[in-house]
Amino acid sequence: MSDEAMSARKQSGADAELVREPGREGVLSARGDWTLANVERLSNQVDALTARADQLDASGISRLDASGALLLERLFCRTGQNPTESGLTGQWRTLFEAVDSACDDEREPEPDREPQWRQILGRIGRATVEVSQSTRELMNFMGITVHRLARTVAQPWRLRLTSTVHHMEQTGLDAVPLLILLSGLIGAVVAFLGATVLRDFGAELFVIDLVTFAFVREFGVLLTAVLLAGRTASAFCAQIGMMKSREELDAIRTLGLDEIEVLVLPRLLALLVTLPLLAFIATISGLVGGLVVSVLSLDINLTLFIDRVEQTITLKHYLVGMIKAPIFAVVIALIGCLEGLRVSGTAQSVGEHTTTAVVRSLTMVIVIDALAAVYFMEIGW
Repeated sequence: MSDEAMSARKQSGADAELVREPGREGVLSARGDWTLANVERLSNQVDALTARADQLDASGISRLDASGALLLERLFCRTGQNPTESGLTGQWRTLFEAVDSACDDEREPEPDREPQWRQILGRIGRATVEVSQSTRELMNFMGITVHRLARTVAQPWRLRLTSTVHHMEQTGLDAVPLLILLSGLIGAVVAFLGATVLRDFGAELFVIDLVTFAFVREFGVLLTAVLLAGRTASAFCAQIGMMKSREELDAIRTLGLDEIEVLVLPRLLALLVTLPLLAFIATISGLVGGLVVSVLSLDINLTLFIDRVEQTITLKHYLVGMIKAPIFAVVIALIGCLEGLRVSGTAQSVGEHTTTAVVRSLTMVIVIDALAAVYFMEIGW
């Protein structure tokens, strides 16, 4: 072969090769220029020869670039060999280590999949911590609100009466039709269920006692609180959240005003006034629903129903229900306003915190009602 042909062959990379070492089982030898010009041919040789190889001798490499280093890395991965034992020395070893390090930085390690039981325990733990933090934050917010309320009582001119009356109309008067409808229907349902059971014992008269006790002690105030938790807490959160997203809260602070006095206290006072009144209306509506069923289905006349209600209701039973109304009002108002103040400023955040306000309000109302029921039962009320 002429000198020109040999020179052309070298320039084309024909001397770069990967071959099996004669007499050495499972050993491959890398020789020549492992550069970009030879990558395609060398890649085919790597795929063809590494099936039964467990060692690579790279001491015969005369030139190396990043493309060749990537091929060597593929070889080391397939053979399971440590690159330091391949015989690659000098500047080529330095180049290979630099390329290998860069690839390791870009390669994201697959996270180890935790057992299912550990994932469940982790979720329970995170939920417990979140509930604890939310409760502590709510108590802190309650303390700040009580401080502002005490200052307002000491300085009555700080009270925003117009805003308070507006929220009383929004949370109280506008909710009356829906509350009357729901309470009346539930009173009728309770009467029907009681009649279904008591008819077998000939004790339909005690349906009056069932409806009376249910609405005076529990259902009147509980239905009102549930309705306002879904209707009012969400409204408070959405209103304050939208004000925060439009940077109106920053404007209030810039004017030197207190956002608790301006936004929270009027809503809290409005709910403190309207929720007991709405609970009374819900109780009367439930009794009317039970009255309709008793008169139309159980042949109990109006006079007998009213006399039985007068005998059943006592001040103690009425106070058991009404004493929970201010507590529910405080919880619903504070949770709704707190979630509104926690909005980050986006429309998505407004929706998320509105949902959270409703869920937390409903949960707190039901938990408090259950604890109160147990407490009053233990003290004999």
